[in-house]
Amino acid sequence: MGTRYFVMKERAVPEVLLKVVEAKRLLETGKVHTVNEAADQAGISRSSFYKYKDDIFPFHENSRGTNITLTFQMEDEPGLLSDVLKIIAEFGANILTIHQSIPINGVASLSLSMQVLPTTGNVSDMLEDLRGQQGVMHVKILAESGEEPGGSLAQS
Repeated sequence: MGTRYFVMKERAVPEVLLKVVEAKRLLETGKVHTVNEAADQAGISRSSFYKYKDDIFPFHENSRGTNITLTFQMEDEPGLLSDVLKIIAEFGANILTIHQSIPINGVASLSLSMQVLPTTGNVSDMLEDLRGQQGVMHVKILAESGEEPGGSLAQS
């Protein structure tokens, strides 16, 4: 059986894995210089760090070079699709496909695929901005494809 990947909300990720991500961040930013220091500051054992370090990565770090498909439930308002596309453009992602259904009872369903480029901003922040857009009722990551991300993906 091949490696399987999951996209999870942060609240569903076990605390030890979140602490591994924090320890890795401390090392990558140079705030600490050894694994021992990183593990101590994050509140985990070195063995936990080594056990999971290659198995978890924040979503935005591993999405570069991939295609992401999002589904939306949106109010049927003039200009709302344009506002959504503007947010994606501001983060520098490349839109590949857009499929919008005919609105039913004032609600439109939208499927949007985008390419996350090396220059694209933080994907987690983009998703947060999309979810916060007035008139957007729901945003969900439907699929992710492209370069193998290297581990479980945690979504904030």
